[in-house]
Amino acid sequence: MSIADWPPDRLRSALDMAARFRLDPYWAGRPLEGRSVALVFAKSSTRTRVSFEVGIAQLGGHSVFLASRDIQLGRGEPVADTARVLSRYVQAIMIRTFSQEDVEQLARYGSIPVINGLTDFLHPCQVLADLATVEGEFPSRDLASLRVAWIGDGNNMANSWLNAAARLGFSLGLACPAGYEPDRAILDRAMASDAEVSMVRDPREVVEGADVITTDVWASMGQEEEAADRNAAFQGYTVDEELMARAAAGAIFLHCLPAHRGEEVSCGVLEGPWSRVWDQAENRLHAQKAIMTLLLG
Repeated sequence: MSIADWPPDRLRSALDMAARFRLDPYWAGRPLEGRSVALVFAKSSTRTRVSFEVGIAQLGGHSVFLASRDIQLGRGEPVADTARVLSRYVQAIMIRTFSQEDVEQLARYGSIPVINGLTDFLHPCQVLADLATVEGEFPSRDLASLRVAWIGDGNNMANSWLNAAARLGFSLGLACPAGYEPDRAILDRAMASDAEVSMVRDPREVVEGADVITTDVWASMGQEEEAADRNAAFQGYTVDEELMARAAAGAIFLHCLPAHRGEEVSCGVLEGPWSRVWDQAENRLHAQKAIMTLLLG
């Protein structure tokens, strides 16, 4: 449900397995043979749906796509009841939804593994894929030696990056405007960990010497009514060529997609030599296969 749920050695295993899956999609055999995974979606999706469906198939399993509007969950059936019922039919649940509480209730009342495909609070599968991308780009460096800069909204991605830094010990600097900071409890835990974690207002400060620059949209799904206010608040937080020039030599740019060119990132950065966003998107497949293999293999 969260990167914070797994100890460092299990995260390390997941990253190592993701790297192997990238080299050979079938190295693990068919650990999901004869097993079904329910994919519950309250939010529309491209990368999450396709990567999970393909990953389950490559692992020998069967996926059951469930849009929340098409099942009783969308008509008011309690999440707890849905968890109990699905536990009788399938061997795991992946859910992409708005509320973190929905994920936690599925896990609390169900009897099978639950994978958080995204909530408004956390996006652990994406950040695990991001870390796999980073390790692929810097194979000769230990993850703990790298510096990551988060620019923009202190959203679910920022929260998950903080959890990852606290668990794995890499340096993480965040630049967020006032009123758009990450969750306070997660930030405090990360700052109390062995990782070097900082929170500032000026993006130029955290980008200086960073190896990885990453961002996300200014208004996430469900925040459309706030878009105008957010666009005003995030002026000066665009990752552009001038900002990237302050980063370390060989620095890379990441974005979980979809991207709004000209808002949180310039077209020149997204399409330029720093960008690894397409490798990053591919690594969703490999990282999630690693997660499912560890949970069900």
